[in-house]
Amino acid sequence: MNENLWGYGPTSGHTADDDLTGYRVEATDGHIGKVDKHSDEVGSQYIVVDTGVWIFGKEVLLPAGTITSISHEDKTVQVARTKDEIKSAPEFDTEKHLGDPHYRDQLGGHYGSGH
Repeated sequence: MNENLWGYGPTSGHTADDDLTGYRVEATDGHIGKVDKHSDEVGSQYIVVDTGVWIFGKEVLLPAGTITSISHEDKTVQVARTKDEIKSAPEFDTEKHLGDPHYRDQLGGHYGSGH
């Protein structure tokens, strides 16, 4: 996995102009939702996944470092986490995610630990 949790790995297939909105997101053990939004800001790259009814409409933020590959042909993003790891992640909070370092630390601890 990418050493920098908040950046795309060099083998992920991501380029700066990619619009991942609407891409299917696949965990190591199956489909989890679609990309609702994403950030390409250096040092703070991530995707927000709308999980739909799978976890009752919850949105989760996945740091770009969890992404193992992107297929533009299939419009699919593969992440190196299981459904349970994603389901137990701190819920995405639109008010907190950009300006709260504690929230970012929570996410980093959750995903960085292989939890």
